[in-house]
Amino acid sequence: MNVAQFLQIPCSLFPEQEILVFAGQRYSYAQLWELVGRLAAGLTAAGVRRGDVVAVLDTNSDAYVAWFYAAAMAGAVFVPLNYRAKLPELEYMIEHARVKALAVGERYEATVAALPAARERVPLVVSLHPDGAHRFWRDVLAEAARAEPEAVDDEDTAVLMYTSGTTARPKAVLLTHGDFTAYVTSNVELADGTPRGTALICAPLYHIAGATSIMSNAWSGRRMVLLPQFDAGEWLQAVERELVTHAFVVPTMLKQILDHPRFASTDLSSLESLAYGGAPMPFPVIRRAIEAFPRSVGFVNAFGQTETTSTLTVLGPEDHRLEGSPQEVEKRLRRLRSIGKPLPDVELKVVGEGGEELPAGEVGELWVRTPRVMKGYQGQEGVESPLERDGWLPTRDMGWIDEDGYVFLAGRKDDMIIRGGENIAPAEVESVLFSHPAVEEAAVVGVPDVEWGQRVAAFVVLRPGAHPSAEELIEFCRQRLASFKKPEIVHFVDELPKNPLGKVLKKELRERLAASSSAPQ
Repeated sequence: MNVAQFLQIPCSLFPEQEILVFAGQRYSYAQLWELVGRLAAGLTAAGVRRGDVVAVLDTNSDAYVAWFYAAAMAGAVFVPLNYRAKLPELEYMIEHARVKALAVGERYEATVAALPAARERVPLVVSLHPDGAHRFWRDVLAEAARAEPEAVDDEDTAVLMYTSGTTARPKAVLLTHGDFTAYVTSNVELADGTPRGTALICAPLYHIAGATSIMSNAWSGRRMVLLPQFDAGEWLQAVERELVTHAFVVPTMLKQILDHPRFASTDLSSLESLAYGGAPMPFPVIRRAIEAFPRSVGFVNAFGQTETTSTLTVLGPEDHRLEGSPQEVEKRLRRLRSIGKPLPDVELKVVGEGGEELPAGEVGELWVRTPRVMKGYQGQEGVESPLERDGWLPTRDMGWIDEDGYVFLAGRKDDMIIRGGENIAPAEVESVLFSHPAVEEAAVVGVPDVEWGQRVAAFVVLRPGAHPSAEELIEFCRQRLASFKKPEIVHFVDELPKNPLGKVLKKELRERLAASSSAPQ
């Protein structure tokens, strides 16, 4: 199934239904499908063929959605470029993907002009703004729309999505039409003309959460309201104005929403489901959100990876309701630190260093198996698959499963700290630090040590007006953890370095420690 049919099929059933809202522009299924068809025909006339690569460098927009579906309709491969990437990363992506057509937003015209790969190797560069440096994208539209999407195989690549590249060059994840079909059709029902609500989309469309949202919502008939980028004030206004029922945020977004001065006065009564993910959620933030949002809001923790076509596990609304006996509330509070249980089409196990499956409660690497795992990474010599025997994918996330089947994260495999032969999960130490009333945020990394191999170092952001000493925080952890797990070094910082989705860049923290230890005393 061509992913363009996520739009085409519901359009054939309910052409007049409104499906997309952006910057005051409103599209029915029929209007959006006509735009997509004319763009697909125009791209074909410009020389784009099945298997060619079409890329977009811009923030979220109606044009972005049209380019995604038009690329699929033409049988091309779509590459959503990360507009926050550095110039060398963008140069690498454009050259590595062999981009044939590139659509550029107004604010990134100068960026593209500075990229030799874009200037010299991309045959078709167009501007998404009428006053851009290149041909305006609407001038590419054909007079008539092509009626049918290009026939594709399930194994044909639909999206080539580059990972964040925080530790090395970005990896090129090959996601197929079959991967997206398996994800969308198994998780949402086809539109049937009944009200499915309104989804507010503010996650960047270069991220897997944003990309899958414009497919699943189009397929299900849930109206999409797009924001160019996240802004807490605009998010609150959109929820109230458009009667938003469903939204997805990352932890930093949720905190900014809660902190916004208009939060308390905004009518959020339409909101039914607020999903979060993309990075670990600080416990105090989700606890505060549960108390601050209307009781009608159902919270959902969705954990996934680009390599698995989005969500793997879900912690549902019932697990976020802190009700019942004291024992039940305590259990639910513990589960709030989990990522929930695997979806029906996902198998998950915890694997030890020797490849053996570990029992409940033991920390190891999380391995998953699902019909929507990626085709592989695009390497210079072809497709490179990280799959182990019997189709299992090592996620490089460490964690454990409790006796009730809930999955808990312990940090990335590369972030695990080994002190004197003992494994220390940074997430466990961070969780204790988060529980201190003076701590706003915390990140824990390992520091090389001649005697112990590694020592535990913590970077801490304090709440306004709080002034605990490093010794106080260390003692707080000692009383709640095995002694060897407590931090031995505490650095107070104004903020933690993060990527756009709120993941802490621990590599940068380790580099700071290395630089400070090597500096002249």
